[in-house]
Amino acid sequence: MASLKNKIETFLGTEVDFINDVILQNDGDGDYIKVWNLDSAQPTESELNAIEDEADKLERNNIVITKRKRLYGSLEQQIENIIENGLQAEIDRVNQIKADNPKES
Repeated sequence: MASLKNKIETFLGTEVDFINDVILQNDGDGDYIKVWNLDSAQPTESELNAIEDEADKLERNNIVITKRKRLYGSLEQQIENIIENGLQAEIDRVNQIKADNPKES
């Protein structure tokens, strides 16, 4: 089940500032929207539930992206690999990481 955060971002189609623009709260019965400071209308619970599958996919893809970033290494490591092995070797390495850790389309 997708988090409310991911449902909101899926609904809006963009990343959201959850400190200033949308504030979520949980009083023990699950997350809910406490503050909505966006120009667009606040979605209803049924609108958010209707995009559950898309929000689940966003969550799974975010996990893949996090794993890819870890495998890519720091910028310093990537630059070192380019210097030592050439740009094409780094491109091949990154492409292999992407192939081994595909995002859902």
